[in-house]
Amino acid sequence: MLMPNIEQAKIEMAAISVHQFADCITCHAWSPDQSMVALCPNNNEVHIYKLVEENWERIHVLQKHDQIIVGIDWSISSNRIVTVSHDRNSYVWNEEGSLWVPTLVILRLNRAALCVQWSPKGSIRLKQDDDQRLYQIFNIIDFFNKHGILSWQENNNMLGNKFAVGSGAKTVCICYYEQENNWWVSKLIRKRHDSSVTSVAWHPNNVLIATTSTDGKCRVFSTFIKGVDAGKPKKSGSASSDAKFGEQIVQLDLSYCWAFGVKWSPSGNSLAYVGHNSMIYFVDHVGPSPLAQSVALRDLPLRDVMFVSEKLVIGVGFDCNPMVFAADGTGLWSFVRYLDEKKTATSSGRYGSQFTEAFGKFYGSSKQGTSNDKGRAGVHDNCINCIVPLKKPESTKTTSFSTSGLDGKVVIWDLKNQEDLLEYL
Repeated sequence: MLMPNIEQAKIEMAAISVHQFADCITCHAWSPDQSMVALCPNNNEVHIYKLVEENWERIHVLQKHDQIIVGIDWSISSNRIVTVSHDRNSYVWNEEGSLWVPTLVILRLNRAALCVQWSPKGSIRLKQDDDQRLYQIFNIIDFFNKHGILSWQENNNMLGNKFAVGSGAKTVCICYYEQENNWWVSKLIRKRHDSSVTSVAWHPNNVLIATTSTDGKCRVFSTFIKGVDAGKPKKSGSASSDAKFGEQIVQLDLSYCWAFGVKWSPSGNSLAYVGHNSMIYFVDHVGPSPLAQSVALRDLPLRDVMFVSEKLVIGVGFDCNPMVFAADGTGLWSFVRYLDEKKTATSSGRYGSQFTEAFGKFYGSSKQGTSNDKGRAGVHDNCINCIVPLKKPESTKTTSFSTSGLDGKVVIWDLKNQEDLLEYL
């Protein structure tokens, strides 16, 4: 009996579950307890699935947008869903009984909305059954009220602060809730981008925001809003948030093509983003004198990234297979491997020479054993366009995440069994 290759079996265990929800998925987001997933099947609807007896059942279809939905985010604290679409609109969905009720957000856009993300204060995770912790939180809020430290509106925003929308109108909308008028309004960061804003990422301090654009730039702005953000602007790490709303903190000119998928590290001291030129960029000490690195990819470009830890980043994109990047002891980043890599024997003569292998790959042909295309040999069959962290309430680390793509699959990955990556977690 042939024994399986131990290293290959270990790698294959990274994808712990695969679910085919549609023919194509634009984006997805998880409920706070991760028992439900909201996704867009490449149209103007949001489908919500719930895990019932180990089977995913569609329980809701949210219909309000007129064009394709390109961004979904589910608030961990308030259980609100925010969606954005090419129809230039955004809706915040509140669960009332057995229905999801939409509230229109005034974006004031004349071009398509492209991405959305709740701020960290809108995504603070609370244990669902931890009544004692909730009791302590509301006691703290009551203490602040009595001593005039926070207003009611600021207290309310502690559990659902604001969200950001990037658009094709070269603007970023910072949206927040106005209690007096009972609606969501936005303040716009204008005249800073030269083209469409492709991604937004909140700094852990809830004030700074990073953006990428098809003008090739990555920028960091202050989004401090008086009456919404408690206290006064403070300095956080290398990047200063002591600035007025919309003030640009730094502009990174590392890419000379479209830029996508910016993310902050857990500490907020570093960020990463990707370019359509098959490059990924890592920036430390974000501020007036940032330290930047770039890693060139041998294959197709990435579309999104996620920090697992300060030293480990997962990138996803057109290679249909998550890519692992790690930093060594000196802070130098490099490509490690594909997460769902399949190893094939290449020692036998019948597999052909390097020339025939390259020749076949150039013309898009595939011969047995000759493909060097390890990236596109995973569980995804098409471009991966969305990666979402899955962090358990009792855990301080992110070791699992989900991906979705144009193949209509949602794949859940777990890194705990990847022994070669444990040192970076």
